[in-house]
Amino acid sequence: MTQITEVPPQTPLAHYDLDDQYDQILVQNTHPPDWKNPQPQGRYNLVVIGAGTAGLVSAAGAAMLGGRVALIERSLMGGDCLNYGCVPSKALIAAARAAHAVREATGFGIRSSHAVDVKLKDVMQRVRQIRASISEHDSAKRFAKLGADIFFGQAKFLTPSSLEVAGTRLEFSKAIIASGARAAELDVPGLKDAGYLTNETVFSITELPARLIVIGAGPIGCELGQAFRRLGSEVTMLTTGEGVLPKDDPRAAQVVQTQFEREGIRMIFGAKILRTEKTPLGKVVAFDRGHGEESVAADEILVAVGRAPNIEGLDLEAAGVQHDKTGVVVNDRLRTSNPRIFAAGDVASRYQFTHAAEALARIALQNALFLGRRKASSLLIPWATFTDPEVAHVGLEHREAIRAGLQVKTITLSFADNDRAATDSDSAGFARVYVNAGDGRLLGATIVGSHAGDMIGELVLAIQKRMKVTELSGVIHPYPTKAEIIKRLGDESMRSRLKPWIKRVLASFLAWTR
Repeated sequence: MTQITEVPPQTPLAHYDLDDQYDQILVQNTHPPDWKNPQPQGRYNLVVIGAGTAGLVSAAGAAMLGGRVALIERSLMGGDCLNYGCVPSKALIAAARAAHAVREATGFGIRSSHAVDVKLKDVMQRVRQIRASISEHDSAKRFAKLGADIFFGQAKFLTPSSLEVAGTRLEFSKAIIASGARAAELDVPGLKDAGYLTNETVFSITELPARLIVIGAGPIGCELGQAFRRLGSEVTMLTTGEGVLPKDDPRAAQVVQTQFEREGIRMIFGAKILRTEKTPLGKVVAFDRGHGEESVAADEILVAVGRAPNIEGLDLEAAGVQHDKTGVVVNDRLRTSNPRIFAAGDVASRYQFTHAAEALARIALQNALFLGRRKASSLLIPWATFTDPEVAHVGLEHREAIRAGLQVKTITLSFADNDRAATDSDSAGFARVYVNAGDGRLLGATIVGSHAGDMIGELVLAIQKRMKVTELSGVIHPYPTKAEIIKRLGDESMRSRLKPWIKRVLASFLAWTR
């Protein structure tokens, strides 16, 4: 297995062009250059470290409930999601989807006399514009108006109930560590010298790389790899695994992999990376997949493997907070080894999603300030990978249910039989539910197809409400929609329960009533 190590944190403005109007807006909102940290007025009910999703939710909730709150951020407010995660990546994916749609238009009987001309500089300008427009929601001024004291600087614990930021000591009754995580780097000889991109730096480039190597085939690698292929790069994906999206349903991952092959993404599996060097041919990655050394060259390398928790500099030992290589150690109620301190979000969770960070922050806030007893294990957390087709999942899948000692029935329907998919020439993928064979209740679900991330919510609610699969049959959907496949899953379950002897009895009854 390829070794990864932590990447040192960057300076707050390392990846931003302060001559660009949109980056100026972003920075002005999320780390104002002229910001003056306030003077604390006594002990805080809550100090929150980190102004990403979990931190913002924690601080806003406590302030709106009347608590004295301090929110600390060493970089830009909005965290990974706003600055180099969800927002810019989905904006880039949207541009790539538009380019792909133009190329595929002939399949709809539409002809264009011009080839697709991608200007990455313009694409990235749109990305920055969208990011800047959203940044107001996460701005320092907005959260100050909500009642939180905003401090910029590195937080460092002094005692179990105090910390320091920018030379100022803050005392607290409770604290929430929400410092997030960042891209980890590969421990590969020559990689640093050759130079590489991560999700934190890729949105700063303005020239489309003619050749791009993506190391890693998880969600980030797959999303960005497909986006750059659609924008015009020749993409080679290297991974130690045997396929893409290893944490998802294998059949769903195969649908994505087939699409990648159709779009011309070269995928190299089972590859142990040996070294990287910069040569006249470009940046060369040498690897071995079991039959001798091979290599591939590119203009840029994108590393998308692993995450490292942002815990350096916090001096967690001074606070009595246990931690390990995965981050801050918490119990099911998100309490650390220091009963005054809780943690939420990517720094303390295996679910590294924005929506998970928000949900976990609500639990940490309630448990910290109001003696709550809510458990993180009670959450039903879905996830989606925004490739095309998308992959979305919630709950248990077949292997997990079997390990839990459950008898499982799987029901799968292909979008090939969905009318809306036919009209859109968009029939790749399927919807699948995992059902308790004993009582018919839904245990989990996977959808692979366009808009899967939007459709999974209905199944999240169904599982949360402990519905039986047959109850899906009674939900009326607009026609024609792809989401109608969820209703058909219920129909299919009912049809499978119609045994031959039941059909014979019903046929006899109906014959008698004629």
